[in-house]
Order: sequence, then structure tokens, then C-alpha cells
Amino acid sequence: MTARKDRKSDTVEDLRIGVKVRELREKRRHTLQDLATKTGLARAVLEEIEGGEVVPPVATLIKVAQSLGVSMSYFFEEVSEGIKISVTRAGERFRIERRPHHHQGEVDYVYESLETQKPDKHMEPLFVEFQPMDTGEMIFVNHPGEEFLYILKGTLEFRTDDRIEVLHPGDSLYFESDINHSFRALDDKPAAAVVTVWSRSEQRGKTP
Repeated sequence: MTARKDRKSDTVEDLRIGVKVRELREKRRHTLQDLATKTGLARAVLEEIEGGEVVPPVATLIKVAQSLGVSMSYFFEEVSEGIKISVTRAGERFRIERRPHHHQGEVDYVYESLETQKPDKHMEPLFVEFQPMDTGEMIFVNHPGEEFLYILKGTLEFRTDDRIEVLHPGDSLYFESDINHSFRALDDKPAAAVVTVWSRSEQRGKTP
């Protein structure tokens, strides 16, 4: 059996997220402005994503995927159609990290997709590392759907417009993600969680 390549050591360019976004957008016959309107993202942001200049955070990638009728895993792997069981080995995941030219105003965390093969799934399982930051640096996001977090390590603060919760290892959180929300690690060290995102979209289920 041929040994599998350790994909965690690959650079994010190997994912070709920007290329896949552009190819799928063109296949759907959307202009950049069409996609900007559908996602609510600035056209300049989409241009940078397609050009490989920025690494889109989870909330942004979910909005792009929803608007193009695919699951987020489409951007992580050459997916297989019609599979009912998917096993993703530890060395098969990509680690998406902040780049040196990370833009101000972008959510700052590290994430890995825990499932990289099934294109038509309704949940997106992720491993996420959250960074410590001041409250003034927190970026609030929202997107249709629901999220579940199980805290593995560190202390994680969850904020909405009117609520604050502090979570510790073993704690879990479930919330409707169309509310403004943000996270930060406390105690000056990263926190980590398994995160499952369920996203609503009328376009989901269409093949690329």
C-alpha cells in the first residue's frame, strides 16, 4: 500500500481554494458582482480569495459555498460522488492558518476540515484553534444555520451582541449562527474545539 502524504505539512496553495471558487463561479455563470451580491461579501474580498491572496475564514467560506451550491468540503479535496461512508485519516487533513499578510478585520483562527470526501453532507465538522486577543480585536460574524462546539483545551469566550459565555474543556455550546457571534481564547494561550457547522442553503445538493 502506498503511504499517504501528510497533508498537514502542505502549503495552503495546494488546496487551490481560490482557483476552485473561480472555476465553480464561472461554471455557474456568475460574475464576481453576482457572487458578491449573493454572499454579501465585498467584490474586492472575492477577488483576493480567487487570486489566492487571502485565506477565507470559515464563515466566509461557508457563505461562498452556500452561494455556489456546494458544501465547504468541496474546497478541501477532490470529492467523490455518491459515497455513504467517509473516513478521513489524521494525515489527510489540511491546516488553514493565518498568512503573514492577513488583513485587518479578518477572523484570526486556525482550522482543519475533519471530513474531506463527501460533497453533499449537511454538516461541516472542523477542528478549530482560537487565538487570544483583546475584546476590541474580536470580529463578529453570522451565517445561516447552527453550530455546535465541544471544547478540548484552553478557555474560550463566546460573545453575541448581548451575551457572554466562558467555556472550559468538556463544556459544549450549541447556537443558531445567524446571530452575530465571536470567539476569543483567554489566559493568553490558544483554545481548541471540535466544531460542527450545519448550514442552510436552497442551493445545497446541486452537483458542481
